[in-house]
Amino acid sequence: MNNPESSQLGKVSAYIDHYDPSLLFPIPRAGKRAEIGITGAAPFFGADVWTAFEVSWLNLRGKPQIALAHFSIPCESRNIIESKSFKLYLNSFNNTAFADLDAVRLRLRTDVTEAVWRGSDVPGGVPTSIGLTLLGPDMFDREPVHELDGLSLDRLDIECTQYTPAPELLRVTPDEQPVSEVFVSNLLKSNCLVTGQPDWGSVQIRYTGDQIDQGGLLQYLVSFRNHNEFHEQCVERIFMDIWRRCSPLKLAVYARYTRRGGLDINPFRTSHPMALPRNIRTARQ
Repeated sequence: MNNPESSQLGKVSAYIDHYDPSLLFPIPRAGKRAEIGITGAAPFFGADVWTAFEVSWLNLRGKPQIALAHFSIPCESRNIIESKSFKLYLNSFNNTAFADLDAVRLRLRTDVTEAVWRGSDVPGGVPTSIGLTLLGPDMFDREPVHELDGLSLDRLDIECTQYTPAPELLRVTPDEQPVSEVFVSNLLKSNCLVTGQPDWGSVQIRYTGDQIDQGGLLQYLVSFRNHNEFHEQCVERIFMDIWRRCSPLKLAVYARYTRRGGLDINPFRTSHPMALPRNIRTARQ
């Protein structure tokens, strides 16, 4: 079984510049989900939305081509992909010739779909394909920058003393009419599960239910500051803590993390079926 310690994280790695799908390193979601009490079907929907800023290959005349890639990996898939392995895989395209953009798109979608479903029993034997958009340079101007919408929790002048996840900080005001609110914070920070390197992010929390105490919510988000976990796992932990402690009628948690190695990861989890947020990067990304 693949585990994070067996990946290339924190190790000296050779950069292979000819196509090699074996570089992708899937890690089962189940282990970390069990730590937060999810042992069966997860109580949420969503996806992990990746942006790859360093995609390149050769055309059939040997001329380098470049693109941006947006991947949408369903959270129902068996595995996440360890980010350094994703970077190494994408770099293996650098000196590989492809006929056109469509050929690259097909190869990316096929390989990543296989990796995220590897080891699972898929009904009908056909895994759900990942979402993929590949943008050539003529479309780069269409990539907007926009901050997450919502009321900023960072405006609050509060004391923060806890820097490992503290769900007990979450609280609600009961016996009031349910409210619908959207909060954002740019103060999310966690660390890589294996290397301990800092991961910086912004988070949006959308809910309907008893009013969540804003100060406690911000203190809770800050409490991830010294926590070691992958992006996807942090967002699922945030979702489950709010879901259990605050019992909202509806909940959606969306985080956008700054890029590392030419990749950003933006997990989204929701208690109810809804469209994925538009994949618009923030200024820090």
